[in-house]
Amino acid sequence: MDALGPLLIALTALPALGIAAWQARAAAVDPKARGLALRWAGIALAMFAGAIGLYFAGGRGGATAVALLMVVVVNVLLVSMLLHLRGRRRD
Repeated sequence: MDALGPLLIALTALPALGIAAWQARAAAVDPKARGLALRWAGIALAMFAGAIGLYFAGGRGGATAVALLMVVVVNVLLVSMLLHLRGRRRD
């Protein structure tokens, strides 16, 4: 039962990994797609690392620290993605 939370987090990272693969295929057409794919893959990686960290966290304090770190990293990557989308066009 202790593995249910990390398993759910790992399962929710799978759509981010799928979006990363989808954006990577579109990199030939859209110049911003490669950066988006990289950021989506980073989000998936952060969520997978958070799930592993939650599984091995020792006690409630460790689990809280891992969860907060994961939330901060994912939000930083989302802000980075938004700034990437708003950036200059390189036509």
